[in-house]
Amino acid sequence: MVKSLLTEYGLGWTINRSLYALKLKMLNALPITERLFEKRVDVKRVDIFDFDVEEIKLHLLNLSKEKQNEIVSTADKAADGIIKGFSSIELNYGYPINWHYNPLTKRESIRHVKWYRIPDFDPERGDIKVIWEASRLTHFYYFLRAYLITGNKKYYHAFSEQLDHWLADNPYPYGANYKCGQECTLRMINALVAYTVFNYFGLTTDKDLRNIFKLVEVCYRKVLSNFFYAHKCIRNNHTFSEIVGLIIGAWCCHDEKRLYRAYELLEQEIQQQFLPDGGYTQHSFNYQRFALQLMECVFKLVEKTGIQLTKKATSRLKNSVLLMYQLQDESGDVPNYGSNDGALIFPVTACGYRDFRPVLNTIYSLLEGKRLYQPGDYDEELLWFGNGELAKAPIIDIERESLACPESGFYSLRHTGGFLMTVLQNFNTRPGQMDQLHLDLWHNGRNIFCDSGTYSYASEIGKQLASTSAHNTVKIEGVEQMDKYGAFLIYNWTKRKNVHFDGTKFTGTMVSKNGYEHTRTITKTSQGYLIDDRITGAGDCCEFAFHTPYQVRVVPIGFEVLEGDVVLSTVEVEGGEIEVRPAFRSLYYLQKEEINCVIVKAKMRNGKCSVKFHIRLTHH
Repeated sequence: MVKSLLTEYGLGWTINRSLYALKLKMLNALPITERLFEKRVDVKRVDIFDFDVEEIKLHLLNLSKEKQNEIVSTADKAADGIIKGFSSIELNYGYPINWHYNPLTKRESIRHVKWYRIPDFDPERGDIKVIWEASRLTHFYYFLRAYLITGNKKYYHAFSEQLDHWLADNPYPYGANYKCGQECTLRMINALVAYTVFNYFGLTTDKDLRNIFKLVEVCYRKVLSNFFYAHKCIRNNHTFSEIVGLIIGAWCCHDEKRLYRAYELLEQEIQQQFLPDGGYTQHSFNYQRFALQLMECVFKLVEKTGIQLTKKATSRLKNSVLLMYQLQDESGDVPNYGSNDGALIFPVTACGYRDFRPVLNTIYSLLEGKRLYQPGDYDEELLWFGNGELAKAPIIDIERESLACPESGFYSLRHTGGFLMTVLQNFNTRPGQMDQLHLDLWHNGRNIFCDSGTYSYASEIGKQLASTSAHNTVKIEGVEQMDKYGAFLIYNWTKRKNVHFDGTKFTGTMVSKNGYEHTRTITKTSQGYLIDDRITGAGDCCEFAFHTPYQVRVVPIGFEVLEGDVVLSTVEVEGGEIEVRPAFRSLYYLQKEEINCVIVKAKMRNGKCSVKFHIRLTHH
């Protein structure tokens, strides 16, 4: 493993990660050394946001009564300590909120020790993300939106009381809620946005202002003191979050030197993390959206900082939007590709969590002055981070078509009513899941063959869903595509070779360092797709997996995928024995549903195995 760390993650990363581990040991052994890393912070202003509140209010009042009631209900529950976590699950933190509590394990994190003494993964207290979820203060958006709909001041009072209580219950730097600079940044943004809107209506008090100053101070101090970890060791969406925290903190402190340095870092990270063809180096559509939402915030900050992103950076962001647009179903959903922690960091939309139109439309409009979609509920996000004029901008008609993105490893073939996507990467950054040559099939608004998702990083199910067998690819019995240590460290990265794509056919080979190669050829046909899989390497048996949320019926030629009595697809199998097993899919963090997994087993003979699948789609 040490050799892989040096060759794959690089000497610089290995040294920096070791230095950070030494820092934590030093802090634990000699807490007085904490002073070496603390930075002085002097907050002088907090009016960094301006919103066209009347336009946002008008949009919310034009929503359907059903959607208005949903916003108000979510806000009412949040006022009572029942938070909508991970965009899907109700978490009861009690009233007043216990900011150190995990409602799922019903255990409390240690609140009176400094952050570096609290473990990320504690089997007793459970996933630390559950503790963090309330302290992100994401539910403040529901207070704002419910107030704009109803005019009821109880939502302001809920904001004011919870802000005050959070600060009293979380003295810096004690407790789990100071472990992560990203969490501190999001908390700071969400509180500032809420304060700005309630202040617009003249509701805020001097105490609220003092509390906002204090929150910005402690959150900015955390980001400053520990930015090395996000910048040099993680280098993913956390880095973006904390850079935005640096921008906001520096502006609030009137610190021009740190402000300009933060923008320089932002430019560098955009170049490093957003690939020229639109891909994102964290190998996850959820995290790609996360990063794009942070960019929405960056564009909003321009109104106060006056600092624009370069054309080189905005070009990368535009390509990122267009890539996801091309891999999108008409419903706004995209494949559940890569790690997915359920984050929708700015829930300023009445659209569902799986609908990616709000962020794609907002970023594209901010960049190009044109809309991607017809007017709809997703326009609210554009009103928060843009303005009413952009919401009235003309629509650009971009046809969805077959796509090849060699730098980021995405390939899709389009057919009438849907598309098939596969992934084959040459990893230059840490993989998140064992999903090479996974295929995702969408037809008539249905994700016929799907990705299993994530569920939780701190669970056995989560580990299973990140494995090779949880994806629609091939697994040699007892062998993973790559190796894994702990929750996140994947090593012995696969390589690719012999990739060809012409718009109607894809072929490519994944080379695993664990002793085998998988070549997958996908050919578009008049009825659907032909999949030709060939495996070479050591092993006795191969398993070809097809995960589907629909019913499955084994037939003499293969198997059928059904919705009720309607056949959605028929798959003819050449070679191998068919078995249908129960499996899990997680569309939302900490939520799972039972689905079907069709396994086609085939023997390895003389180190080789091959199976063909004729996928015929039903058009209704």
